[in-house]
Amino acid sequence: MPDPSISEAAKHDLHLLRVPCDVEGEDERRVERIRAEIEMAFTALRGIENGVSIFGSARIAEGHPWYELCRETAACLAHHGFTTITGGGPGLMEAANRGALEAGGESVGLNIELPQEQEPNPYQTRSLRFHYFFARKLMFVRYARAFVIMPGGFGTLDELFECLTLIQTNRIEHFPAILVDRDYWQPLLTWIDDVIETDGMISPGDKELLHTADRPEEVCELVLHASERQKAAAAS
Repeated sequence: MPDPSISEAAKHDLHLLRVPCDVEGEDERRVERIRAEIEMAFTALRGIENGVSIFGSARIAEGHPWYELCRETAACLAHHGFTTITGGGPGLMEAANRGALEAGGESVGLNIELPQEQEPNPYQTRSLRFHYFFARKLMFVRYARAFVIMPGGFGTLDELFECLTLIQTNRIEHFPAILVDRDYWQPLLTWIDDVIETDGMISPGDKELLHTADRPEEVCELVLHASERQKAAAAS
């Protein structure tokens, strides 16, 4: 029996990943729905050139130091002309969208229905709704010049390591992946140093793909520096 707690949106991916499909013609119809969703997003996000994808926990409420840090970081980026892109949900996604909007910047939410993230936050200038998780992930990467990783759980770690894999394998430009709050991320960085690199699971220098910051100004400086480097490379 299907789990009644699974949302209708989540069932799209469940059905997509189930093999074999037991309904004749359903795979073809599904491909068309995926294509339509991606085309919708490409059209809706047209014109975004200075996007920064900000990831973080949906479980952090207003008033928490991480909420305010994320809000201030997005505001700083907006003041420098960058568009904030988030998952469009509550918590640190809300904080980022809110900070960008309050600073007069573009604030994008790529919404999807999840068990802990049922409603889009109200601080979005462009709000998209996705059925397919991987179509949504494509937009986080396609429209970003940098990735800002706030404290978070499995979903945040998923986005972090997906970004690093794409950078490491040259599938995307070497954008900065910025971990915000050094104390929170230090155990992970220590594990990367002491285990992954020591055991030869990554190449020397791969860990340099990660940057760390504690303050909004540090994040903005890293993003600005990377943006200037990218523009110089494109002009050469």
